[in-house]
Amino acid sequence: MKDINSSSIISEKIAVLQINTNKSQQFETIEQITQSGKFGQEALLDFLVDRCIFQKKNVEVLDGLIFESLYFNSNHDIKRRLNSYFSFGLLDLVSSLKFNYQPLQDSLIIHDFQTADKLTQSYLCLLANMSPKSSRNWLYFTDVFSFPSEDLYILDKLWRIYSRDKFGFSIQRKIWLSTNYNWDKFWSNIGWNRNGIPLRYPNEFIWNLNAPDGHLPLFNQLRGVQVITALFNHDVWANDGSA
Repeated sequence: MKDINSSSIISEKIAVLQINTNKSQQFETIEQITQSGKFGQEALLDFLVDRCIFQKKNVEVLDGLIFESLYFNSNHDIKRRLNSYFSFGLLDLVSSLKFNYQPLQDSLIIHDFQTADKLTQSYLCLLANMSPKSSRNWLYFTDVFSFPSEDLYILDKLWRIYSRDKFGFSIQRKIWLSTNYNWDKFWSNIGWNRNGIPLRYPNEFIWNLNAPDGHLPLFNQLRGVQVITALFNHDVWANDGSA
């Protein structure tokens, strides 16, 4: 059996990452390389830097998988280099966005999904032109129409990139479409119901990557489905290939 520490084997495994689109297999391979030691970690970091900084490729879930593995499992020197290249995270939050979403990126990087969920709800209210001091902390379906596509896209992408493509509005939407718009099946599939009964916030929800796909971010289903329906029908998803 070939040694994973061999430079040729590591190079082969990294090359395979680009053509194997199965995310669980990608992550398994990335973990193997990371666990092989400093040489493998350096190779992964160089690969990530080349993709995201030198080639300036659009950040993909693969980049998030590599970033996560190096962030949580690499040695001190590699993590220091990772932070020097990506001091604010993988996504460049451009000034054209309505708000600064860096606090959300910071929370998602460390997998503090409960804080990230609260921040996301706050951002959605702000995008609906609600004052931070407003007594209303929920949305009307008409509020969704005012969401800028660029901002909604970034909120979703932040969730997807740092959750192994498990969480995000677009993930929820695809699951909803797969149930043929059946809300009971949708709630069950994403784990918001247990035996037909809505979960209680926050303790009954799962705030980690063991949650079902689409489990986060949350919406208050007790207020009906108009808001989340409007979100799933927003123009930002028109070209995502699942409509």
